Amino acid sequence: MQSIFNRGARAVALLATLTLAAPATAHPHVWITVRADVIIENGAASGMRHAWTFDKFYTEMAIAGLDANKDGRYDREELAGLAKVNMDGLKEFEYFTLARSNNTKLAFQPPSDYWLEHTNGILTLHFVLPLAQPQPVQGSALTFSIYDPTYFIAFEYAKDDPVRVEGAAAACTAALERPAGNTFKVVCGG
Repeated sequence: MQSIFNRGARAVALLATLTLAAPATAHPHVWITVRADVIIENGAASGMRHAWTFDKFYTEMAIAGLDANKDGRYDREELAGLAKVNMDGLKEFEYFTLARSNNTKLAFQPPSDYWLEHTNGILTLHFVLPLAQPQPVQGSALTFSIYDPTYFIAFEYAKDDPVRVEGAAAACTAALERPAGNTFKVVCGG
């Protein structure tokens, strides 16, 4: 297990090191397709549920040597160490997630319910990022952005249902803002 953790740590360390060097390169080295759900409970946004699907090249590098039982598949247990290392590494970058309510930056708690899945040769990182304080949705201008300002990681929203509202009445919607495309707004009520 230590060997698996070390390989995962090296993958995230490489990703973090290259991210710090990104301003000099100014083009992406990792591509992530994003799906995001804003979680609304009792009339307040309580956090986000992320699903980040990595590109094939990052996936191959990250999973090298992690098939502990040599069955050709990567299950949750085999990927658990890599998921933890990823979450630990993303903390420094605030999970590449920015939330605002009426133009005030919102804080997040540490992520919960995180795990990796490997499907069709691609890794997807799932995690919940709870807000430090739930934010009332009625009468608020809630916006969320998922991006890397250095552009080392290219975040692209999924083509189908990239952003959604989870647990809210039908009166709440989430929509990407154009032309930028890395910010989405949650609107509740008319």
